[in-house]
Amino acid sequence: MKTILVVFGTRPEAIKLFPVINALREADGIRPVVCVSAQHRGLLDQVLAIAGIVPDFDLDIMTPGQTLDALTASLLVELGKVMDDVKPDRVLVQGDTATVMCGALAAYYRKIPVDHVEAGLRSGNIYQPWPEEVNRKVVGSFAVLHFAPTETAANALKAENVDPAAIHVTGNTVIDALHWVTDRIEREPELADALDDLKTRFSGKRIIGVTSHRRENFGGGLEAIAEAIRRLAARDDVALIFPVHPNPNVRAVMEEALSGLENVAMIPPLDYPNFAHLLSLADIMLTDSGGVQEEAPALGKPVLVMRDTTERPEGVAAGTARLVGTDADTIVAEVEHLLDDSDAYEAMARAHNPFGDGNAAERIARLIAAA
Repeated sequence: MKTILVVFGTRPEAIKLFPVINALREADGIRPVVCVSAQHRGLLDQVLAIAGIVPDFDLDIMTPGQTLDALTASLLVELGKVMDDVKPDRVLVQGDTATVMCGALAAYYRKIPVDHVEAGLRSGNIYQPWPEEVNRKVVGSFAVLHFAPTETAANALKAENVDPAAIHVTGNTVIDALHWVTDRIEREPELADALDDLKTRFSGKRIIGVTSHRRENFGGGLEAIAEAIRRLAARDDVALIFPVHPNPNVRAVMEEALSGLENVAMIPPLDYPNFAHLLSLADIMLTDSGGVQEEAPALGKPVLVMRDTTERPEGVAAGTARLVGTDADTIVAEVEHLLDDSDAYEAMARAHNPFGDGNAAERIARLIAAA
C-alpha cells in the first residue's frame, strides 16, 4: 500500500480536500492518512463533521494572538514529527496557507515527494494575498505533482520553469465539493436551515451575501468595506447577509459600523451546507475570499471581489467576477450597477464558470495512484 499523508488546517482546505480524500480511499493501493493542524479550529471541525472525516492526527496548533512566525515554527516542528511517525510515501497539500507551506517544507526536508492541489494560482503581488502568494510560490518551487485547476494556473507554473510533465490540469476540487453538498442538501434540507428566519425577514428583497477576512484589508480596507455595506443597506430593495469572520480584527470593525442596521444581518460563521445555501440565495456575492470566486459562479451568481488583485484571474476573464477593490464609492457603484441594470447582471450570471466540472478529485486520485 502507498501511504499518502494529507495535510491541511483550515476550512477552505477541508472543503477542497474532502473530495480528494474520499477519492483516494476508493483508489486501489492507496492508504490516505489525514493530519489536520486546526489552523481554523471551529470552522475546520464543521467541515470534517459534514464530510464524515475523522483525522488520524490533530495538532490543534493555534493559540490566542499567535503571530505568523510563531505559527510557522510550531507547524514545521509538529508536522515533521507526524511525518517521522507515519513515514508516508507522499505528502498532499492544498492551496496556500501556513499549514500548506510548512507541510510541504517538512516533507521536503525528509525528501518525501510533495503533491500540490490547486497549484499555480498567482496574483503577481507578494503582498496580495498576503502571505498566501508567497506560500504558494514556495510549494510550487519543489512540488513533484502540480494539480493546476485551470490552464491559466498551469501556464503560470510553466512561466516559473516547472517541468510541464509535472503539471496536470484537473479543475478545482471546490466544484466537486459544491456538487456534493448541494446534492446532500436536496436530500436532507434540514442540514441548511440556519437561514430560514432571515429568508422570512428579508422576503422580497435582493440578497447580497458578504464575506470579508483578508489580512491585507485589515484596518482601512475593512473600514471602507463596512462603509460600503452601510450605504448599500440604505436601499429599501436589498438586504445583506454577512457571516462575520471570528478574527477580532474583522469583527470589531464590522460591529462598530453595522450594528443595528435593519437591512444587515451580521451572523456567526456558517457551516458548509448553510454557506452553500447562502450562495444559492444570494443575488450577488461581495467578497474578498478566494474560494467564493470559484463557488458562486458555479451557481450563476456574480462575484464582486473587494481586492486590487486576484490569483484567480480566470473568473475576471470569463466575466463571472469583477475586481472592485476596497474603495467604498467603487464598491457601492459596482453593486448598484448590477442591481439596477438587468443586462449587466445577466451577463455575469450567465458567464461560463472556468473552474471545473466536478470531477477534479477523481483525476487527482488517479494521478497520485499512478505516480
